[in-house]
Amino acid sequence: MNTIEWDDDTESVKLIDQTLLPGEYRVVACRRVTELIEAIKRLRVRGAPALGAAGAYGVVLACANARDKKKLRAEVEQLKNARPTAINLSYGVIRALNAALAASTMVEMKENALEEANRIAEEDVAVNRKLGDYGSALLEDGDVVLTHCNAGRLACVDWGTALGVIRSAIAKGKRIEVIASETRPLNQGSRLTCWELNRDKIPVTLITDSMSAAVMREGKVDKVIVGADRVVREGVINKIGTYMHAVVAKAHKIPFYVAAPRSSFDTDRSYKDVVIEKRSSEELLFCAGTQIAPLDVNVYNPAFDFTPFELIEAVITETGVYKSVQNQLLIKND
Repeated sequence: MNTIEWDDDTESVKLIDQTLLPGEYRVVACRRVTELIEAIKRLRVRGAPALGAAGAYGVVLACANARDKKKLRAEVEQLKNARPTAINLSYGVIRALNAALAASTMVEMKENALEEANRIAEEDVAVNRKLGDYGSALLEDGDVVLTHCNAGRLACVDWGTALGVIRSAIAKGKRIEVIASETRPLNQGSRLTCWELNRDKIPVTLITDSMSAAVMREGKVDKVIVGADRVVREGVINKIGTYMHAVVAKAHKIPFYVAAPRSSFDTDRSYKDVVIEKRSSEELLFCAGTQIAPLDVNVYNPAFDFTPFELIEAVITETGVYKSVQNQLLIKND
């Protein structure tokens, strides 16, 4: 199945519970907005494009359960703020809500919202395919690509952004290998990216986050490709650790690419204006339920960081590859 989709039979949003991977593959159903919000906050569903679809389908749930427009708006507002950094969540919510509010009855509102949510999900797959085609031209036969976090099928409805570029290159006959950084503290690289690539039989080697400088210095990396939760005026906001990889890649003259759909662009806004989500201290104090640090230690746990365009070779989108020059994007090809 897709990472997230609407189920007509149960009137619910079905999604792959990513907190259980790679040990267990389980699909869960959310029948109320509160359940979907919990799934988003606990990262059962995550990744900017997937959150866009989740936001849209959440509006469908709100229309199905709300008694009136006032209640609908209240539930939708809570949904929109479930995770503040990735712009796609609010993008999906707003699109589906606007479609719903064009109708006069709650039944028609739900139908309109569902139609728009399905459209967003379908667009995501098509957009990622186009993005992958553009990005695949940047990869050479035999390249080894380092990636961070998970920007694959599980972060989208299907195909993926950064991993979509790799999939598209392989589909064109290129031999590509991947180095996946584990991506502490929740290990989306080791748990999710390695799981995806293994299933697709794409060669992947797992490293710790702190090994990236060493493997680049040793000449084991040809390109770096990551996803994005938000593209702002001066650069890219993505999973914490992205900035570190970008600095190291620049030092070793290795191209650093960002793969992001246009729906993740928020270039009227500065990175200083974006709320960076702070996660629970328990994510650093515990690993897989085992305590790994003193419980009374101070913890700083931002989920994302900012990478300026000066460290980014180009941003790959569904409309072309945009060259990054002196903190701005210039069209390279379309």
